[in-house]
Amino acid sequence: MSCAEMHLKNMSATFAEELPFLDGKFLVAMPGMGDPRFDRAVIFMCAHTPEGAMGLMINRPAHQLEFSELMEQLGVEGEDTANGPQVFFGGPVEHGRGFVLHSTDYFTKGGTMAISDDFGMTATMDVLQDMADGKGPDKRLLCLGYSGWGPGQLESEIQDNGWLICDASHEIVFDTPWGKMWNAAMRSLGFDPAMLSAEGGRA
Repeated sequence: MSCAEMHLKNMSATFAEELPFLDGKFLVAMPGMGDPRFDRAVIFMCAHTPEGAMGLMINRPAHQLEFSELMEQLGVEGEDTANGPQVFFGGPVEHGRGFVLHSTDYFTKGGTMAISDDFGMTATMDVLQDMADGKGPDKRLLCLGYSGWGPGQLESEIQDNGWLICDASHEIVFDTPWGKMWNAAMRSLGFDPAMLSAEGGRA
């Protein structure tokens, strides 16, 4: 194990011991975490309480599913469905439901979760209709399904060196190509991804 990999492991253990609530943070999959569904995943955390946690994986495109096709499947008509956002696979839970992570210029009463000063999340048909009409949030990312954890499950995965935690940024969420998000998140923690092997984080 390299020095960089050892430091990553120590960071993960420290996070687990002093774990705050992670709303508005990134979970970044450790190299070789063991679950292929989350290999090199970047997850934006929407909610984290003693009862569990919920987040959206933002770097897994839902291949071969366009926004216009999704709107047609949902029966949503609009003037601008051809120019909607790329669709992502947010996680294995409720993968038939859409979740929109977006900038805070958009808000619907009773429908939008204010995650932080920089991010909101809306999971109602209103936001999909607004986007189909060429309106909606200025910055947005559409996910099908979400990633969820029961009480203590996420804490256990972090203790087992499955995840690192870092601050979320608009640049990574909205302006970084999905294939470069994991590298960008790792660099935000001060690591060169090229120095990490596929076995990193496993003792």
